[in-house]
Amino acid sequence: MFEIKSISANDYSQWFELWQGYLSFYETELSAEVTKSTFERILKSEIHGAIVKDEAGNALGIVHWLTHLDTWSIEEACYLEDLFVSDNARGKGIGEALIEHVHAWAKREGISRVYWLTAETNTRARALYDRVAKRTGFIHYEIKD
Repeated sequence: MFEIKSISANDYSQWFELWQGYLSFYETELSAEVTKSTFERILKSEIHGAIVKDEAGNALGIVHWLTHLDTWSIEEACYLEDLFVSDNARGKGIGEALIEHVHAWAKREGISRVYWLTAETNTRARALYDRVAKRTGFIHYEIKD
């Protein structure tokens, strides 16, 4: 059994551990400043965040999402930016529950579209995503300075 709740200031150490696991999975390092800013923005609800905990209070996963205006709709869109479930908790329905948590939140807010990106090589997660969402066929590009 597990519970999904909004991330609070008291969750920092468990959130940080999961956040680092997420970054490691994507072979990425971020500065302490970016990590601190991300957590502060979650607390201010500039970025939304939820954490999953088991009955003993152990953190099992996190999800972050944000909304933005959309040129293809009069409604805002919801971008599910980060989703991570700890290794020992995978395969227990937590990832799907986190996606549904964001989807339910978006519906309550009157937002009809939730979308996200993942790495082509993230085959385990993609199996879940293919089950719960429609693959759009878009390819991601970016320019970094």
